Parts: sequence; C-alpha cells; structure tokens
Amino acid sequence: MIDMVKIIVYTGLSISFDEAKNILDSDENREVIYKRPIQRGDMGSAIKQQPDIIAIIDGVFHQNSAVGHKEILNAIRQGIRVYGASSMGALRASELDSLGMTGVGYVYTQYATGEVDSDDYVAVMLDSESLEPLSEPLINMKYVFSNAVDENIITESESCELLTIARKTYYPQRNYANTLNESHLDDNKKTELIDFIRTSSDIKKEDAKELLTLIKNHI
Repeated sequence: MIDMVKIIVYTGLSISFDEAKNILDSDENREVIYKRPIQRGDMGSAIKQQPDIIAIIDGVFHQNSAVGHKEILNAIRQGIRVYGASSMGALRASELDSLGMTGVGYVYTQYATGEVDSDDYVAVMLDSESLEPLSEPLINMKYVFSNAVDENIITESESCELLTIARKTYYPQRNYANTLNESHLDDNKKTELIDFIRTSSDIKKEDAKELLTLIKNHI
C-alpha cells in the first residue's frame, strides 16, 4: 500500500491554479492543496497541516511582509521537503539551497549564480482578486532580450539598453511597450522584436511547470 503524500503549493500568479492542476492534481496517492502567494506567517499554518512537501512558487514582496528564512528552515527541520521556483520560491531557494531547500529552473539558477540579486527582478503588479499580472517581471524581459541577442534580432548593446530602461522603471509600470518606446531601436527592429516577444516563453511559468512536473515524477 502506498502512503498518501500531502503537498501544499503556493502559486496563482506565475501559473494559474487550473494550469497547475493539469500537471499536479490530487489522486489516490497524493493530496495537493493550492494556496495563494505566500506571505509572512503562512508557513506556520502550513506546517500544522503536516504536509510532506511544500512548493513555493509565488509570494508577496511589497504588499505584505515576505515569507521569512526562519519559517522555511523550521519546515525543513521538521522533515518537510521544501521546493522553490519562478518567483519568491526561486529567490528563497537560492538563499537556502545549502540548508536543504531545493531550487528549480532558470530563475533559481539566475539567483543562485549571482546573475541577478534583487527581488525586483521577479516583482510584478497584480490584480489582488484574480492574481492576474498587470506588469511584466524584469526576469522575463532579461530572458527574452538575451534570447533575442542569440537570434540576432538585437545586439548585446541594445539588450543592455533595454534592460537598463526596464530596471529604472518602477515595477508596477514595467512592460515591453514602454521599454521599447524609450529605447533608440529603429522602427523595423522594434517590430521584429515585438514579433519575437509575442512568441517567447513566459520563463516564470515554464519554471513553475518544471517544478510541478518534478514533484509529480518524484512521487
């Protein structure tokens, strides 16, 4: 007989609950509980539910206090496997991977290697009810512009200019349209880059999918 595995996943922004459930849903061997982005104090409530796994994808940054390192370490000390990816999960995993938290995906690697070092890279403005993102995360823009360089759509210097503009923009107003409008790219290059952006992956979502698939395959 296989023991039931209880999993708590904090998300809703990088990936919707419906999309997440299409990858990792409850069945006869696992109970999956999806919760809104994590904030300070939520880990204590989660621990009381005695989960085997906690997956942190999304979390609050500026609206409320962010989940603390000690909260996560307390869960790990109690034998709970804690994973992180995409957003707050990637950030905390990069800080706690040597202490038992497991990080997954591109965003985690960017933080873990020091390529990025600020929570501003994953911060977004969101609709508090629907959790729909209302701005573009800087980490997505970095990923897309880097790929655009690889595809010879823009140059390295043009990518740096675009990222500089995006970084200087307060995160609730950050989007591709404003960034391109403030750049020195000519109209033809802007059009080509816009077409590329439209077909590019949302790397935070891809990382979330990777994490959920990893958990599913490990059970």
